[in-house]
Amino acid sequence: MRKLIVTEFISVDGIAEVERLPSVTWKDEMQRFKEDELADSGAMLLGRTTYEIFAGSWPKETGDFADRFNALPKYVASTSLKALDWKPAELLKGALPDAVRELKQGNGGNIYVHGSLSVAQELLRHGLVDRVRLLSYPGAVGLGKPLFPPGEPVPLELISATPFSNGVVALEYAPETGKSDEGERR
Repeated sequence: MRKLIVTEFISVDGIAEVERLPSVTWKDEMQRFKEDELADSGAMLLGRTTYEIFAGSWPKETGDFADRFNALPKYVASTSLKALDWKPAELLKGALPDAVRELKQGNGGNIYVHGSLSVAQELLRHGLVDRVRLLSYPGAVGLGKPLFPPGEPVPLELISATPFSNGVVALEYAPETGKSDEGERR
């Protein structure tokens, strides 16, 4: 069975709006973190806004990482989009939790949710997230869209924490409803 993994850039106070994050120098260790995610990815699950942002920029990128990222199957949760230009891609049909349960039963590697906060939040509420992978930036931003909505507790088990030389910390959590055995931990 495929795992569903939410991956986000986030401030220490939980805000997941990339444009609000403190500026840091991108380091090789951060690139390795993203390379590891890409190597583990079998597909992407994106909300409409993130799909449109990615579709507007990623097809123009070049290099091995961009080629592999662009080639991943993309599943898009949207009720307003009718056509998807960034291929391979398909619109999910029906209720998001049901569509994701079906996707997880398929083959083809793990499914990563990049950004797409409302999608990530709904999947967390329904217990469909197997891992939460965060690049936590060194600073609080005060206001913005949080990954974890206020008033909705999400118990998490820390799997790993790796500090980088620029102050960013790579964190991996398992929601308590999706605990794995020790053999699957990194």
